[in-house]
Amino acid sequence: MAGEAFADAYPGAESYGTLEALLQQAQHAAPTDMPDLVNRHAAALGLRHVGIYLVDIQQRQLCPLGVGQRALAVDSSLAGWTYRTLALRVESLDDPEGGLRLWLPLIDGVERLGVLEARTEVLDGARMRRCRALAALLAPIITSKRAYSDTFVRQARTQPMQLPAEMVRAFLPPRTIGNEQAVSTAVLEPAYELGGDAFDHSMTQGTLHAAIIDSMGHDLAAGLATSVALAGCRSGRRAGADLPETVDTVDHALAQWLPDRFATGIFLQVDLTSGHLRWINCGHPPPLLIRHHTVLDHVLERPGQLPLGLPATLNPEPRTVHAADLEPGDRVLLYTDGVTEARDAGGTLLGLERFTDTIIRATAGGELAFETLRRLIHFIVDDQCNELRDDATLLLVEWGPDSWAPGGDAFTG
Repeated sequence: MAGEAFADAYPGAESYGTLEALLQQAQHAAPTDMPDLVNRHAAALGLRHVGIYLVDIQQRQLCPLGVGQRALAVDSSLAGWTYRTLALRVESLDDPEGGLRLWLPLIDGVERLGVLEARTEVLDGARMRRCRALAALLAPIITSKRAYSDTFVRQARTQPMQLPAEMVRAFLPPRTIGNEQAVSTAVLEPAYELGGDAFDHSMTQGTLHAAIIDSMGHDLAAGLATSVALAGCRSGRRAGADLPETVDTVDHALAQWLPDRFATGIFLQVDLTSGHLRWINCGHPPPLLIRHHTVLDHVLERPGQLPLGLPATLNPEPRTVHAADLEPGDRVLLYTDGVTEARDAGGTLLGLERFTDTIIRATAGGELAFETLRRLIHFIVDDQCNELRDDATLLLVEWGPDSWAPGGDAFTG
């Protein structure tokens, strides 16, 4: 099926055969062999060289697969511009061989993986289509191999990871999910020293599900509580439970397995067709509604409820489900208290007001949702001199058509 799709979209027997051969060989190739495998087929596609760069956990660097290449900064390189905007970039090569270099985004669904580098003598429509096809082919292959390859995992890390963070990250879904109707994207810091924060999101027929969790403490036990909460959330959701029953599953799981631990959290659902939002707040900071680059004060604020793990023993009453209707383009931001309670080097608290101002600045540029969130978490971390005292997690849901449509092509001289 994949081969037929490429044949229809990119006609030409030679290039189609090359892509088909690459696809077949990639299924059995070791992750470490991917750069060499791709370059063995590069000449048949009219390319001089192909490079694969994967973004690191903090989305600050694009790390090359293979040896002999250096990492590229996401915020200050042409490759980073492609990653940030999902738009093609072409530049002239300043070396004796001359030619052109293309930077193309590597995207699996709506998850940004990194960028693809393609060097060629000349650029025409046929080569452009082959490069796009190659990037589209490689992205799901990389995702598949990354699931079991420590090589790819190491490539995305710039320092050792602490055990609690390792455990929590093993349970996390992809950073970004979505379709043409909605996107959910999340970030966590400190990336290598997480304690009890986590997020979850999923899509079912007609519904986007998302959750943010903040377990008590900042140790291995907090990570265990978070892992149990995530498992409870997925167990209820995958059994077809509605929102209250899903949260009830989490409550009972924590009460049964970790009775001395509790967590706060928000669980929400968005109807993909109507934009109808439903959520349950379990002792957590209320969600924020962003509309037209403005944070609407207290619009989604509701009376608080007990943290997760407590109602199962203290309160038999069912959780209250809140509701609101979103407008196309609306964004709902969930955050943990480690964000607003962060302090800069001088001891000044970030607080909700400064956090709101930061959100407005981060969204004013009109970037895609996942790029807005990347910029927002970097501002917070940099403001704290990369020394957060607690976990800081952000999850952003955007509803509306074309909520992640990539940008156009760009050329440089």
